[in-house]
Amino acid sequence: MATKISKALLLAATLATGLGVAAPADAAAPPGRKFGFVVRNWFTAVYETRFADECPGGLAISNNEYWWRGLSREDRAKKTENGLLTTLATWGAAVHRGPNNGDVCINPDLVQDPPMATVEGKISYGVNLDGTADGKETDKTCAHEKFTGLNGEPAIDNQMYRLTGCIYGWRTDGIYEINADEMRGTSGLGMILMEVTNVDDMVNDDDVTITFYRSIDQFPQAPDGTPLPYQTYRIDPAKVDGKLRYGDSLKGKIKDGKVTTSTGDVRLPFYGNYNFMHPQIKDMSVEINITDEGRKATGMVYGYYDLDQFVYHVVGSGPVIGNANFSCPGFAAAARKLADGYKDPKTGKCTAISSAFRFVAYRAFVLKPEDQPKTSSR
Repeated sequence: MATKISKALLLAATLATGLGVAAPADAAAPPGRKFGFVVRNWFTAVYETRFADECPGGLAISNNEYWWRGLSREDRAKKTENGLLTTLATWGAAVHRGPNNGDVCINPDLVQDPPMATVEGKISYGVNLDGTADGKETDKTCAHEKFTGLNGEPAIDNQMYRLTGCIYGWRTDGIYEINADEMRGTSGLGMILMEVTNVDDMVNDDDVTITFYRSIDQFPQAPDGTPLPYQTYRIDPAKVDGKLRYGDSLKGKIKDGKVTTSTGDVRLPFYGNYNFMHPQIKDMSVEINITDEGRKATGMVYGYYDLDQFVYHVVGSGPVIGNANFSCPGFAAAARKLADGYKDPKTGKCTAISSAFRFVAYRAFVLKPEDQPKTSSR
């Protein structure tokens, strides 16, 4: 349900942000201005060609297919009702194909599936995260193959795309990403707020700060289901060891109306496919392109995503896995093989995976506890 905001609350938010209306792109900003966005859509940045040339061996094979392939002809006909049962109906049997009916998603090491299909293309979204030109091993990273950017940028790191780009569920309209995105949009869980502060010029400013919060309010929506711009969202005030659980910042700048940041470690809220996470993206940087006269923004997030947390989230997604078309054992093995960041000095194995995400956000008022109007009791 959309959050109802009183006139007093809206006035407080307006005074706090100094942005009651969208500013023209070339308007000068009063010193110290700030503006915010609420993220509605968040997707892994997957580069796709028309005929999936990046996946010459085809797309990944699902748990279900490995399950029924392993059955005798008689059992296959019986347990799938001659192929008439849906993937969802056979999902439970498919994941319990380990020894003694063990769940191969809860424990993907129970069986060893053939290697999962991964991206073999040369082009990807992303940035150079490790600082090398060829992806060679460093004290911090593992050796890996580089991509070229969509506009010819060299030495792109995006092993998450290499991992997920040939899985149907991560491609355009794939259920894994679409389902997670809609669950966030309809539940109001795991919503990211971004606030840009210390803005002296909306077009060109060499010193701004971008801070990331979690919203405790849901999206007020237009009749078409899209979030209304300029709505007020309260931040999650929860603290851990005296510090906000969400509230990490990056230094940035605005050039020709585009916001870019330096790198740093940022913890973000996440919800999707029945799972909650609190991922800390290391060496994270952000690009924000403000559109629609300031009402909306599109952007990219780059950084190293914790491998164990990502794999745990993916293989723990329940029935969604069946329709996303991938094998849990194959996915986990490929993820460990492709991890390229934050090498464990004891094991020599990398604990994070380079990644890129794209998002769509709507202009918002970010309301902190200290900004809320005080109410008096009688």
